[in-house]
Amino acid sequence: AVDAALAAVFDAAGEGADAAGGLSGGPASPLVTSRREIERWNNHFADLEDAAEALADELRLSRGELAPALAERLRERHQLTVRVLPQEVMPDALRRLDLHARQVQLSEMLGPSARTFQVALQIARLEARDEIAGIVAGSNLADEAARRFFERHLLAYFAAALLMPYRRFLRACEATGYDLDILRHRFGVSFEQLAHRLTTLQRVGERGLPFFMARFDQAGQISKRFAGASGATFLEGEASCPLWKVHQVFARPDDTLVQPVRVDGVTAGPAHWLTISRRTLGGPAGQAQFAVVLGLEARLAEQCAFARGVTLRADEAMMIGQGCSQCRVAGCAQRALPPRGAQLQFTSGEQWLSPFRFA
Repeated sequence: AVDAALAAVFDAAGEGADAAGGLSGGPASPLVTSRREIERWNNHFADLEDAAEALADELRLSRGELAPALAERLRERHQLTVRVLPQEVMPDALRRLDLHARQVQLSEMLGPSARTFQVALQIARLEARDEIAGIVAGSNLADEAARRFFERHLLAYFAAALLMPYRRFLRACEATGYDLDILRHRFGVSFEQLAHRLTTLQRVGERGLPFFMARFDQAGQISKRFAGASGATFLEGEASCPLWKVHQVFARPDDTLVQPVRVDGVTAGPAHWLTISRRTLGGPAGQAQFAVVLGLEARLAEQCAFARGVTLRADEAMMIGQGCSQCRVAGCAQRALPPRGAQLQFTSGEQWLSPFRFA
């Protein structure tokens, strides 16, 4: 039912979201096509999970800490060393494979968690290529760009599964009540990397909670969105709601903002969510700023650490829309546009809180 709802939203959106998340030129764009394939799998790839978990267990059992073990794996198995280079040598690159020098070269501007992820990503390219090629071939994606976007997602998926091995990660989630701060520090990952991973916990017989995640820039554009198994169809809209606290994180960069929301106009999938938002930095030296939001259906959130002290009553949640042109919430002072197709009402001699009144 969730798959059908997502497919219907993609088809209706016209200008839907790309595989990395942003708005694209139409439903047939390679970005839309690739992300539709990811959602068809509920963003869970069992073969990659198994391979990454086996490798992580091997490295952890033989060498202890995972981060230095990854570099050692490159050296022993592939005769590659990891070298961090100055920014002036790599002004536009985060990672580069130099086969002549037998080096995986990383920018010095990357933080610790980003460096570890880049090394894991290189291992994914070297050791999971057959599994990934098989999944891409089985997708029947006709467009070469769509296949490349899908392949890129799977490489990052394997890298994240290597850093956060499924069974150990799920046990930590359940033991801590999905305490996001503890999980970030325990696995040495960023909030955004953790958010990605939480959308993938759908192993048969060992399912985690079904989160969605999205990433916004300061203009409100969505550059990533993954519904996973959450059923969050409202993510597919062209715009978002300024009343959603995800848009406030740029003014509160050190805070984690927790907000229960109800989404107006949802006809498929849940409408009542508990959302958690943080600002993240991207690119060398954090030159780019993003807002990353995680969401969990409110009825499932009571067991989570981030729900402590938060009311989960639907009638007390903030009502948000899917962009003003699709929102029918009346009396909103933040409204920028009238609802599409609404019959507008005009009166003389009166000024109302909202700039638009409608039937």
